[in-house]
Amino acid sequence: MAAYMLIVLAVGFYYGKRNKTSDDYFIGGRKLGAWVTAMSAEASDMSSWLLMGLPGLAYLTGFGEAGWTAIGLAIGTYLNWKFVAKRLRKYTEVSNNSITLPDFFSNRFRDKNNILMIISSILIIIFFTVYTASGFSACGKLFASIFDFKYVPTMIICGFIIVLYTSAGGFMAASTTDLIQGLLMSFAIIIVLIIGIVKAGGIGEVLSYAKSVDGYMSLFSTYDPAAGKAASYGVINMISGLAWGLGYFGVPHILLRFMAIKSSKEIKKSRTIAMTWVIISLAVAVCIGYVGAAITAKGIGGIETLTTSSAAETIFIRLTNAFLPKFIAGIVLSGILAATMSTADSQLLLVSSSVGNNLYKKIFQKEATDRQILLVTKTTTFIVAIVAMIIALNPDSSIFNLVSLAWSGFGSAFGPLILFALFWKRTTLKGAVAGMLGGGTLSVAWSLYICKLGGILEVYSLLPAFIFASLLIVIVSLLDKEPSSEIQSEFDSVETTEI
Repeated sequence: MAAYMLIVLAVGFYYGKRNKTSDDYFIGGRKLGAWVTAMSAEASDMSSWLLMGLPGLAYLTGFGEAGWTAIGLAIGTYLNWKFVAKRLRKYTEVSNNSITLPDFFSNRFRDKNNILMIISSILIIIFFTVYTASGFSACGKLFASIFDFKYVPTMIICGFIIVLYTSAGGFMAASTTDLIQGLLMSFAIIIVLIIGIVKAGGIGEVLSYAKSVDGYMSLFSTYDPAAGKAASYGVINMISGLAWGLGYFGVPHILLRFMAIKSSKEIKKSRTIAMTWVIISLAVAVCIGYVGAAITAKGIGGIETLTTSSAAETIFIRLTNAFLPKFIAGIVLSGILAATMSTADSQLLLVSSSVGNNLYKKIFQKEATDRQILLVTKTTTFIVAIVAMIIALNPDSSIFNLVSLAWSGFGSAFGPLILFALFWKRTTLKGAVAGMLGGGTLSVAWSLYICKLGGILEVYSLLPAFIFASLLIVIVSLLDKEPSSEIQSEFDSVETTEI
């Protein structure tokens, strides 16, 4: 595991020497190949949630929430690659060579006052700081579970290692390590699933146990560990799970990979690679939860039954420790580090680029040199990491809940606007501002307050906020005057442009 962390640091410093401009640092000069684009997009997407959050959810409650969420994510991944990736790659280059998402919004709508740039940058800072905290939390839980190290010191150490290689190498370092990390994650989940099935006594034993637990394998109910029986999992819950897929349209670190691929012609190949990886990974992660439940129920390997969401999220680690030889276990558990790092590096890079390239250069210091921009960017990386560490200080915080909040925020603030910006030329600047503010605000309010009112309001915040933002964009845009002929001509040119 130490060797693995040294490798990613080496990659970071290697690319640090090759970055000549801020464009190289933020988007890698748009040179990503199909494999790196696909694997870095999906590895940075799934994070520690794939190896800890999702298996833990399946372990604790069965198919219900975990299964419908996985299905929603698979559908969302495909639709994002199919409809958004190619057009976004073209449009961001046509629209004044936009190298960040705030850049694109500002250039697309000719936002001379940089209102969209400021709002989107602030939202990226807020939501990605929370998202990064979930990754740091996963690192702390990993080392606490394996070596009985203290949670807080190890969480901080891992955080600073991520900061070092990200701030040193920028986008290419993050993307290259994401490719390595994606492959390592694949090896980790498959080897743990196989050894888990063997130790549980075979697939038949796992299925037999799952069927014996009330509501565990049902599409329409879920297992309530507190009550020890099935609980209703109605239409609202299923829609909430599927609604996770909407988040893909607005998550900046995935959209940035679409912007950075070397040619729009490579998108189809990348989509095939990405979808293959996603479907296999999500299915295996859910199955690991089932296998873990069968094993702990029988007391195999001395693994105790886990009753809280925070404890359940360590089932992957416990299976690895109990059944794999130490050297192989080290490689497999490095997969969790990989999952965490592959997302945290992208998040930190997006936050720092929003501050350095969008706020500092475009708002406060328009004559800033590349050297000044990179200095501000790297300083921001350290500051954001420290704030994320403060958020992650509580070892009982749920990775799934932290990711859920950030995912909803991005999906509702940016998702509708991305779709309307790419596919409806009647969208106006005022409509864009209304949609971004309305979606982001409602997402937070729904997550923290409205959902607690119960009933139909318990639906995942991303769905109502996404719909609300879309309606705001349409209504405000139609009430506003039509965009200029220049903007409409640029929109039409994207369809015929080959990049």
